[in-house]
Amino acid sequence: MRVAAATLSLLCAALAVTGCGSPRREPAGADGARTPAARQEPFVTRELRLLDGARWLGNGIAYGPHRNGQRPGGPDPTPAEVREDLALMAPRWQWLRLYGASGPAENALQGIRADRRDLRVMLGVWIDAEAVPGADGRDSIPLPAARAGNRREIEAAVRLAAEYPEIVSAICVGNETQIFWSSHRVPAALLIGYVREARARIALPVSVADDFNFWNKPESRSVAREVDFLVTHMHPLWNGQPIAEALPWTQRTFAAVRAAHPGAVVVLGETGWATRKHTVGEQATLIKGRPGEAEQKAFFEAVTAWTTAERIPLFYFEAFDENWKGGDHPDEVEKHWGLFRADRSPKPAVAGGV
Repeated sequence: MRVAAATLSLLCAALAVTGCGSPRREPAGADGARTPAARQEPFVTRELRLLDGARWLGNGIAYGPHRNGQRPGGPDPTPAEVREDLALMAPRWQWLRLYGASGPAENALQGIRADRRDLRVMLGVWIDAEAVPGADGRDSIPLPAARAGNRREIEAAVRLAAEYPEIVSAICVGNETQIFWSSHRVPAALLIGYVREARARIALPVSVADDFNFWNKPESRSVAREVDFLVTHMHPLWNGQPIAEALPWTQRTFAAVRAAHPGAVVVLGETGWATRKHTVGEQATLIKGRPGEAEQKAFFEAVTAWTTAERIPLFYFEAFDENWKGGDHPDEVEKHWGLFRADRSPKPAVAGGV
């Protein structure tokens, strides 16, 4: 999902909280940078388990927990508010996607356990750029705070995976760090280093999430060979599709990613339909389809029916509107992807219950 740089800076600040995982560390180089672990050979792919007997567990939802007046970096939702969200999501979905391992993530895992929710979690590890180009365009300026934040994310993921083994089913390292339009791009080598560390320290399937327009390119293969499954994003609304073409476009685009990585398990990690948009900026020029609650309902039902029938793992984007995102205008499109409004009232797509 395209997110403004200011939004990402807030998110990164939220993820920079102390983790206290395993004492094992990768060795540090002379400049303090971590030396990436070697790729495990032979590389044995870990199975992403999405069946409980005959029951399909791959019908998931992307979860951002911040309500009105809250945002990454604080204030965060209370544990009670997170548990209220879980009560809304658990009857409808079996799998949650969390984008970071710190902040409210532990409250979600604690709530699932305390209330005995039948939910699994793909736990994210937020990775941010650790350097920016210098004035000459060649030398880079280190960002120690970002490096420390990435380290805390890894440590938090290691700890939570160990403490909640019955809930955390997979780890996703990095979110949209490779696609050309990302405001937090990182070198592939940096991302791969963190992927290798996660696989070395966590005995779960590990993935990377990025836009389809990265995964369908040859340069994605160096990342794909390091992970147990791929997580791809594809938003028909952002790609100029009207609602009538939204599902066919998504099906074609998903098939192209699969064709680019034969034999790989591919998770549809984000797709959705916004219910409002602003009339200025990138959203005004790129979005051709009509945002709306009726359109969202049609797309949600169509994409869920398709992925369920084809056993395609899906995280629909997203559970709740997030009004901290985007600019100040209330119609900013990034605020309006939720199936529930920010006050937790249901939109038509889910108003009929389960």
